[in-house]
Amino acid sequence: MSSSRSRASDWTWRRRLSACTVFLTILLLSWGGAVTSIGAGMAFPDWPTSLGSYNLINPVDEWWQVPAYLAEHGHRLLASLVGGFTVALAAWTWWEDPRAWMRRLGLGAVALVVLQGILGGLRVLWVSLNLAMVHACVAQLFFATLVAMTLFVTDTWRRRDGILPRIDSADHLRRWSYAAAVVIYLQIVLGALLRHPGAGMSGGYTALHVTGAFAVVGIVIGVFVVAEKHFDSVPAVRRTAWGLFGTMGVQFALGLASLLLTLYETAGQGSVVAYVILTVAHVVVGAVLLGASVVMSLLVSRSPQRPPQTEPTDGTTRNVPERSLARANS
Repeated sequence: MSSSRSRASDWTWRRRLSACTVFLTILLLSWGGAVTSIGAGMAFPDWPTSLGSYNLINPVDEWWQVPAYLAEHGHRLLASLVGGFTVALAAWTWWEDPRAWMRRLGLGAVALVVLQGILGGLRVLWVSLNLAMVHACVAQLFFATLVAMTLFVTDTWRRRDGILPRIDSADHLRRWSYAAAVVIYLQIVLGALLRHPGAGMSGGYTALHVTGAFAVVGIVIGVFVVAEKHFDSVPAVRRTAWGLFGTMGVQFALGLASLLLTLYETAGQGSVVAYVILTVAHVVVGAVLLGASVVMSLLVSRSPQRPPQTEPTDGTTRNVPERSLARANS
């Protein structure tokens, strides 16, 4: 195999590992959402042991048959798996990626996943709802970091496809995109305040979260309109704008359904199951929405490179071929 084909294979397999880590993190987020929804966060009151056992796989005989144990210990198992994948991805990135900033980003992902583990453990040891909320918010930052790492190993990013042209609308799209990412994350923080019992189940927080939902809708529509109107020639940006817009619609519907169910729920097992499903789906789709906003922000952040100028001996100015620049940036 030639060195160029070997290099292409390395990018492909690292991209697959990164995407797999993102998928596992989505599962972890959904599992963590279920833990919160059914109130199983303190099913095991100790950490890093589980009811005094250091056996990670089977701390209690037939623990999987107890719903609270299954939720909490399953969350710990899945978190360990995600941590292992993250370390492997960071090590591979450090060994193979020629971009120094990308290697540092891999180390940042490892630092975040370690921090997440510590926060989760301290939340149990200190019986702290405040740490539970911080744990939820840092989880979203970790997920966004993995999404960014996956984008950075795609052909679209490495070949600098989808660069915005130098027009005024490009700056408008950047401002809209950056605002979307910030507001979506703040909305996730408000959601974490609402989801943890005793931490923010008040009319004030609910009103803020509902207001934030409409703010997210307005800003995402702004991103979508600008992208559709001015950048139909930039497929990567338009596809991301469509993904962002569609995910926002699903998220708004899930949030509305969760709110209505909370306000008008009736007693019974069916309403409890519906509540868990809706709230978990709302958490997961919110993470996907944040990831889409991060991808959009990163894509539009790039500007066309100005070719460096050379000064020939005859006094005229000559540009360096663009092909050389593209090769240097891959």
